[in-house]
Amino acid sequence: MGSAPGSRTSATLLGRLRQDPTDQAAWSAFVARYGPKIYGWCRHWNLQDSDAEDVTQNVLVNLAQKISTFNYDPSRSFRSWLKTLTQHAWSDFLAKRERVGRGQGGSQVGEFLESIEACDDLITRLNAEFDIELLEEASVRVRLRVAPHTWEAFRLTAHEGLSGVEAAQQLGLQVATVFKAKSKVQNMLREELHKLEEGP
Repeated sequence: MGSAPGSRTSATLLGRLRQDPTDQAAWSAFVARYGPKIYGWCRHWNLQDSDAEDVTQNVLVNLAQKISTFNYDPSRSFRSWLKTLTQHAWSDFLAKRERVGRGQGGSQVGEFLESIEACDDLITRLNAEFDIELLEEASVRVRLRVAPHTWEAFRLTAHEGLSGVEAAQQLGLQVATVFKAKSKVQNMLREELHKLEEGP
């Protein structure tokens, strides 16, 4: 039960912000949760630090203007929508910079090569964070749909590292029941992850 509030934060925050776009506490939580993701995408798309911060700020301002009319659909990926919004802001930034004629080709190539190397590790970590976020949400959904002993059998074997025999003894179940429960939960998690990642 402890993971439920965190995994549902995005939906809760979006609901609060839609009702009251001036809710400072909700905005602070939203920026803390999604600001690093937006910044990470910008760095991955080869913006240097200060430019990535500018685009991140632009996206958040844009969100503040759109949030009151945004309808959150839990069956679809909010992250995908946010990434698309960030891509538009990134494209606008590059187009504007192009018009101003900032920098020379040689220095931009150097920045480009440096930024690829510098952000590889960051992007790996961000992607892992997204996967964890999706897995948490999928886990909440599956846990609500299975019997408590089924979830416990999965948790003890998959998360705690207990053998099927040890989990069966602890739960007072047959070993075969433990393995069936684990398999069932794993399959349900795969289905939920697919729904969360791809949408309907």
